[in-house]
Amino acid sequence: MKFIRVILGIGIFSFLFSCSESKNEIKSSKDTNSFEVPIFHKSHEPKKQDVPFSDAVQIGNTFYLSGQIGMNHDTRELVTGGFEAETLQTIENIKDVLSVHELRLTDVVKVTVILENMEDFLVFNKIYETYFPQKPARTTFAAKALAKGAKIEIEVVAVK
Repeated sequence: MKFIRVILGIGIFSFLFSCSESKNEIKSSKDTNSFEVPIFHKSHEPKKQDVPFSDAVQIGNTFYLSGQIGMNHDTRELVTGGFEAETLQTIENIKDVLSVHELRLTDVVKVTVILENMEDFLVFNKIYETYFPQKPARTTFAAKALAKGAKIEIEVVAVK
């Protein structure tokens, strides 16, 4: 019985504590009970219309882009020239998707980078710094294999 009272007390305390307003919370002019409906945006690339994922999903003014690789969208092949060329093409592909939604690289707030080989990390950072001077939050890791044999894949979150 004492155990049940303790659990009940913790539950009530948690509920009351979660209902109190933090002075660090930012009030929104929107109704806090409203729900933003996700918008699933198809690719702007004609050859990607039948892929089983969206190029971007928009919730309010936040855009979640699917991962991009160093693919030339005209040929549907990876660009030649190795890791650096793939990285540059990957970033160009991200810029293309962002521009469809009237966004730029400066609107990016989060980047996830997947490398085929962590030995490419330093080379990647040199390129990355020139495109993302605002220093968005970032996660980088290596995977055993990427789509189409790519050496890099990057996904981003951007806010309008």
